[in-house]
Amino acid sequence: MFVLFDIPVHSLVVMLVVLALLLLATAVQFLLRRRHPERDYQELYLRIRSWWWMIGILFACLAFSKGSTIVLFGFISFLALKEFFSIVPTRLSDRRVIFWAYAAIPVQYYWVYSGWYGMFTVFIPVYVFLFLPMLMVLSGNTRGFIQAAGIMHWAVMLTVFCLSHMAYLIALPDLNPAAGSIGMVIFILFMTQLNDVSQYVFGKSLGRHKILPAVSPKKTREGFLGGLCTVALAAMILAPLLTPLGPLHGLFAGLLIGSAGFIGDVVISSVKRDLQIKDSGQLIPGHGGILDRFDSLIYTAPLFFHYLHYFAY
Repeated sequence: MFVLFDIPVHSLVVMLVVLALLLLATAVQFLLRRRHPERDYQELYLRIRSWWWMIGILFACLAFSKGSTIVLFGFISFLALKEFFSIVPTRLSDRRVIFWAYAAIPVQYYWVYSGWYGMFTVFIPVYVFLFLPMLMVLSGNTRGFIQAAGIMHWAVMLTVFCLSHMAYLIALPDLNPAAGSIGMVIFILFMTQLNDVSQYVFGKSLGRHKILPAVSPKKTREGFLGGLCTVALAAMILAPLLTPLGPLHGLFAGLLIGSAGFIGDVVISSVKRDLQIKDSGQLIPGHGGILDRFDSLIYTAPLFFHYLHYFAY
């Protein structure tokens, strides 16, 4: 199979399409600023610039090696966990517990790198789940114990366990040589972002009926259904090119990704509303924090991974 820089042809084509779309967005943004200098396009400029950095780093790691991609996702988990602990209340007595929560990251990603599926699936939901409360008990502080344990467990599950499923996709065997394992990573990332963009576009243009006004007032039924249908159709076309799935399984994977992406978005929105904050951080200019950018992937990555693993492996 033809490859360029060890990138299989189907994955290479999609990567070039993504870069072309970024170039188009950059050109449109430049023309808008030239034609309407009185308007403020700074946020749009920052968003596009951040996309160039994020896509550039991701594609560089994908082209270099599987190991570098796994390290990249491990670093993203670290940043996400750090951000989560920065916005939620934690007890002073749990400092050592937080250290061990961070220590779970390299261990979890080692299971990814080694391809040990059994330990990958149980390490955090079983061993870390039982280990962290034991450390909390040893501190002797029982005030707020249940809330603190819930925060610890939820933080590690969302930012480490769920996000690590993206990394494990690249550790799976290549059942589609034309795309390679990186094709599955590109697929879930592209579909998740397409879902976010489609829901926004359909919501802006056709949205009339609020779907969860108390959680996310801008979300509409029309936006949700528009994004769901768009991603389902796109996944039906792209799944045979980038994954081992056929068109029918690709359609159902798209429906799963569209639904899960919406749920991930509103779940993190609920967290921010509870904490009375607009963004989870300011790490990514124009986007907010890591959790703001990866909220949908927290749900889509593990669900797509296990769907793919069940039907293709």
